[in-house]
Amino acid sequence: MAQLVKEGKVRYLGLSEASPETLRRAMKVHPITALQTEYSLWTRDPEDNDVLTTCRELGIGFVAYSPLGRGFLTGQFRTFEDIPADDYRRSSPRFQAENFQKNLDLVRKVEEIAKEKRCNPAQLALAWVLSQGTDIVPIPGTKRRKYLEENVAASELELSQEDLARLDEVFPKDAAAGQRYPEHVMALVDR
Repeated sequence: MAQLVKEGKVRYLGLSEASPETLRRAMKVHPITALQTEYSLWTRDPEDNDVLTTCRELGIGFVAYSPLGRGFLTGQFRTFEDIPADDYRRSSPRFQAENFQKNLDLVRKVEEIAKEKRCNPAQLALAWVLSQGTDIVPIPGTKRRKYLEENVAASELELSQEDLARLDEVFPKDAAAGQRYPEHVMALVDR
């Protein structure tokens, strides 16, 4: 990959779901510009495994994918049946059986705060990610212009320290029920 940069075929290098050790090894070969890792109220692993700290230490930008918890934090899912039959989320542990209900209970608390803040839950969830540091760029996926515009509006939502503390209280780290991927995929994360 470093050779491709040298040849002008790519400008920058980024990694996905890399561990701090992998980031350090890669930086010895060529500068890494960005790390893409799942990060949201729903998945706060980068806070625990030193990934964020390492990125900041090494000057690597952090790209938070699935900042809306695979859509769960939008409040659009009320039952398992709301998930289309061909959707990969049907096999995700966080969307299964009792995990679904436990996670839905968390989202309802986020919805309450969003209502008070006069925004929707997706905007609140994105504002939370944005409040975690200017070096973090969330990349929510969307297929509709309406949601794109709502997502952009989240950048104008200011969360006070009180708001952040309240979100931590109702949706504490490790509160999401179930792993974010099936076991065989989790083995590939943070490597």
